[in-house]
Amino acid sequence: MKVQELETLLKKHGLRRTDIRLQVLGAFRHQDMAYSQQDLQQAVGEIDRVTLYRTLRSFEDKGLIHRAIDGTDQAKYALCQEACTTHEHKDDHAHFHCTNCGRTICIEDIQVPSLDLPSGFQAEEAQIVLRGLCDQCS
Repeated sequence: MKVQELETLLKKHGLRRTDIRLQVLGAFRHQDMAYSQQDLQQAVGEIDRVTLYRTLRSFEDKGLIHRAIDGTDQAKYALCQEACTTHEHKDDHAHFHCTNCGRTICIEDIQVPSLDLPSGFQAEEAQIVLRGLCDQCS
């Protein structure tokens, strides 16, 4: 993705253009998998850990990325769908975690179903995590 397209995406989500934001967003745009903070540090190169953490928080708060829950203890992030905004994430899809290579991939074709909960219950989030071998490892 070209720098101009990355800048437009940042602007659409109300974020200022910085070199770090462009680098991190560029890393997300080149892969179809979720990244941990450590993965991003390796992909982007020399970057301050705190700056990267703040960049990820800003991206998540503005609806640019979402947490990709994969059943591991490590937080991972993936690009949001175009419909996500600052106030509402629309990424209610499954995540697949490969038990061999460790990749986590969004499976947007599998949506989290709406559930009828008992009276008095309010769900704040729901996730579907699939585990097994990805297309490159099977």
